[in-house]
Amino acid sequence: MTAHILTRRIALLGATSLLSGCGALGSLNTAAQPLDTYDLAPAAGSTSGPRSAAKLLVARPEASAALATDRIMVRSDGATITYLPDARWADEAPLVMQALLVRSIAGTGRIGYVGRSECGPVPDTALLVRMDAFQVVVAPGGEVRVHIEIDLTVVNDRDQRVLGRRSFAQAANAANDSPPAITAAFQAALNVLLPSAAEWVLQAL
Repeated sequence: MTAHILTRRIALLGATSLLSGCGALGSLNTAAQPLDTYDLAPAAGSTSGPRSAAKLLVARPEASAALATDRIMVRSDGATITYLPDARWADEAPLVMQALLVRSIAGTGRIGYVGRSECGPVPDTALLVRMDAFQVVVAPGGEVRVHIEIDLTVVNDRDQRVLGRRSFAQAANAANDSPPAITAAFQAALNVLLPSAAEWVLQAL
């Protein structure tokens, strides 16, 4: 190989590396751009009904790796998962759900104490949560809706006896595919799901 050809190849490799570096820098700059952050509000069950002095701790929800993020999941078909490119939740989705359940149950004023399992007093009961869906669904015709599905199990903390188990699912249509419209649809679904879940938990204690 002549010195001329070798020098030319080195120069080309250097140029390629430089371009790759510029591309990586551009990606980093794009990733560093802050995303709009959206939060969701609790929805308490009825304030009238049986009351309990029990201490309840809500465990961090189990969720798939695809759900365990602060990005807003989108399913366009049965298998493809993407995320809204310009929006995120205020926290990872499981932590958002945990906080919503705690605040919705507490909002009834019908329980001695309810909090996260990571802190708080020794509980009488624990609420185990599995998140099966917390996502945007795009139908073949282009309609946009949200789907939420959780599985709840109430367990006696002393002997680990299961006091009750139930699944809750709710969907709502979004007016369009913008993050504000999608967040409003999530809130509409939660406004139905959370009071029902809170009431069931209180009845199961």
